[in-house]
Amino acid sequence: MRLTVAFAYNSVIHNRADYKKRWYQVGRLEKKLYEKLKVKSWKNSMPTYDADIFNPRLHTWEQIAQATCQAELVHETIAVLSFSPIMAGIWFGAYPVFIITSVFSAMFDMMFVIIQRYNRQRIVKLIKVC
Repeated sequence: MRLTVAFAYNSVIHNRADYKKRWYQVGRLEKKLYEKLKVKSWKNSMPTYDADIFNPRLHTWEQIAQATCQAELVHETIAVLSFSPIMAGIWFGAYPVFIITSVFSAMFDMMFVIIQRYNRQRIVKLIKVC
C-alpha cells in the first residue's frame, strides 16, 4: 500500500506541490504542539525512504519544500488508509486487533507528517532569505 500511494502521488505531482497553499501552512498552535512533542530531538532518528530528495546539494530549497508537501500527502493518505483493515473484522471478528493495529499504523505515519510540516516551515524561511 505504501509504495502504491507514493507512486500514485509521484506520477501526478512529481514533487512539485505548491508549498504556499494553505493546506501546507503551519499555524501557531501547531508550532506549540511540535515544541511539546519535542520534534527537533527525535526527527533525525526517523528513517527516510530517499534522502536524496531532501538533499540541498542536489536540489534547491524550493524543490525540497515541494517534496516535503508530497511526502506529507503520501503519509496523510496512508494514515487514513491504515483504518481500512478494520473492515476485515467483518470476516475475522477480531475487531480490537484490527482497531489497535490500525491506530498504531496511523500514528506511525502521522509522525512523518509532523516531521515534514516541522521541517518545511524552516525551509520556507530559508527560501525567503535566499
